[in-house]
Amino acid sequence: MAGEGPQARGRVALIWDERAAGYDLGPGHPLAPVRVELTVDLIRRIGLLGNGVDEVLPRPMDDAELLRLHREDFVDTVRRLSWDPTAQAEARYGLGPGDTPAFEGMHPASVLICAASIEAARQVWEGEADHAFNPAGGLHHAMPDRAAGFCIYNDPAIAIDWLLEHGAERVTYVDVDVHHGDGVEVMFRDDPRVLTVSLHESGRFLFPGTGAADDIGGPGAQGSAANLPLHPGTTGSVWLEAFDAVVEPLIRAFDADVLVTQLGCDTHATDPLAHLALTVDDMAAIYARLHRLAHETAEGRWIAMGGGGYQLVRVVPRAWTMAFAEMTGRRVPIETPMGWRELAVERTGDIAPTAFLEDPVRVSDAMRTQAAEAARTSIQALRELLLPIHGVR
Repeated sequence: MAGEGPQARGRVALIWDERAAGYDLGPGHPLAPVRVELTVDLIRRIGLLGNGVDEVLPRPMDDAELLRLHREDFVDTVRRLSWDPTAQAEARYGLGPGDTPAFEGMHPASVLICAASIEAARQVWEGEADHAFNPAGGLHHAMPDRAAGFCIYNDPAIAIDWLLEHGAERVTYVDVDVHHGDGVEVMFRDDPRVLTVSLHESGRFLFPGTGAADDIGGPGAQGSAANLPLHPGTTGSVWLEAFDAVVEPLIRAFDADVLVTQLGCDTHATDPLAHLALTVDDMAAIYARLHRLAHETAEGRWIAMGGGGYQLVRVVPRAWTMAFAEMTGRRVPIETPMGWRELAVERTGDIAPTAFLEDPVRVSDAMRTQAAEAARTSIQALRELLLPIHGVR
């Protein structure tokens, strides 16, 4: 079903508010906001904006939208620690020393990111844009009652919930982050209107330790979750083979009204927190597949959020700029702009890449074989357990 409102004619929206950089977990934390700031700067410098491609500020978000998916006592705790991060926090809320430390202003910064994902959903559902991207979003580990894995509030889930409340009958969520999209899955595992798909490094090796291939949804909605755990050393060709084998037919069979995607780029071979072996070229191929499927199954309605990615200069800005270029139907240049490279050095001290694309990654024959076998096992499990539920043979 289409949303109400004026119909987009090739318009794409970049949802961005400079204040989103306030989502800052502290010095040295891997989820540094500079990675998103450098992404937006690169998008601007290579000329992707204009002629129907616009930056859009998110609208204010109602607390009721936040409380639909997050428990009030948890939100109250985030508010309290937002004013005084040194105050005592109960461990059950997931805030404190470790992955997700409390920081000053975390409630308004987190709400702003959720508001941006709602705005992306609204732009697409109401026909103001065909595609919309919130690079600061994708905080997919947050749970109804606690923060987890660098994520305080779950903006992808909130955007999906908004779509359902405003008339979408079916939503497909595809998560390509290296970590299992556990929070989004938890929030919709009993809702047959939402299909959550996650391709990720196996929980045997990586946080959050979930997302096995036999995890196919809650008792009230068997088939609502699809999980493809992958082995360390998985290359782009193996990743794409798995996607083509089971994810594409699944997306087609579910035939949703909207495609929502989380574009974490921590699958890159050099990411410091994970062990897959993709390149930015492989990521460009992923984005092209998602774009095509949005048009072929959801009448072009495509909403994307950022997510993980901890090579702050070498990977994240290039990958997400390529994703946005895919959305706009425009090409990135061969070389990154000199001004952007200078800014990256100024902001981080790291030398930025001069080219958008990069050479294939070298993986040992033994690791390549092991990863390919593990992928085939996951593919076969989904073919046996999940695809028949959706009528795919």
